[in-house]
Amino acid sequence: MYLETILVLSHKNAQVRSIDIVDALNFKKSSVSVAMKKLRENGYIEMDGEGYITLTKKGRGIAETMLERHTLISDWLIYLGVDKTIAVEDACRIEHVISPESFEAMKKHVEEAKQ
Repeated sequence: MYLETILVLSHKNAQVRSIDIVDALNFKKSSVSVAMKKLRENGYIEMDGEGYITLTKKGRGIAETMLERHTLISDWLIYLGVDKTIAVEDACRIEHVISPESFEAMKKHVEEAKQ
């Protein structure tokens, strides 16, 4: 969720800092601080001396995958008639647990339905 949020924020803003993530997710500063430390230690993000956060190649790959899942699942649920707010919330949960095989099957079905 953090990596996806950093990616989305980086599309909107030239620079991303922890406070931007706090505001976007409505999380406590301390929680975001701990998460950023773990992401940095695991090589998903880099943070410069001024606190600006950038995704590493590894972090960007995961973030892009999660964003693709979130977008497709949200759009699909909305298409099925689910209220947008509920669809977005459900997509947030589903995107983290759906298997790659199931997601690819869903993606293929959605693409075929568009044609």
